[in-house]
Amino acid sequence: MPGDLHDTDTVVVGRIGRPHGVRGLTTVEVRTDDPDARFAPGTVLRTDPAGRGPLTVVDKRWHSGTLLLQLAAPSGEVYDARETVDALRNTLLVVPVAELPELDEPDSFYDHQLVGLAARLPDGSPLGEITAVRHEAQDLLVLRRPEGGEALIPFVAAIVPTVDLTAGHVVIDPPEGLLDL
Repeated sequence: MPGDLHDTDTVVVGRIGRPHGVRGLTTVEVRTDDPDARFAPGTVLRTDPAGRGPLTVVDKRWHSGTLLLQLAAPSGEVYDARETVDALRNTLLVVPVAELPELDEPDSFYDHQLVGLAARLPDGSPLGEITAVRHEAQDLLVLRRPEGGEALIPFVAAIVPTVDLTAGHVVIDPPEGLLDL
């Protein structure tokens, strides 16, 4: 189903948060590198759950580092009250993977390209599977271990020297202690 979290043809670019003010503005947790372009007025965004959209961006502004959007319903009616936009809280905003721009740098990847890749040691021994990418103080790969549990792997060239999308795996060369449970 389009917009479903398990739909590999879409990627999450934001999550609707709490209302801001009384005129229908909502906060958005941004999950894209170019929010000014992705959330420009007139942009139509698919949603997850799909039944809440598509939503059209009517207005966009920044307030103290937080993105605020005014949105319109599929019917074209603008969400113009705190109560109506609050019904959208926690809705994921998604776009088709096909709409993503090509990455210019060969060592740059979209999160959805990394999730699901097998992880191996340099000698080829299996380590598990990449299940998520976290963007914190630095980018981290979430590795699900075959014996259970997870490990967070700093996504830097010294530790992850190889990402082979065609072969479907990453090579992880962990420093001592990184994979200790």
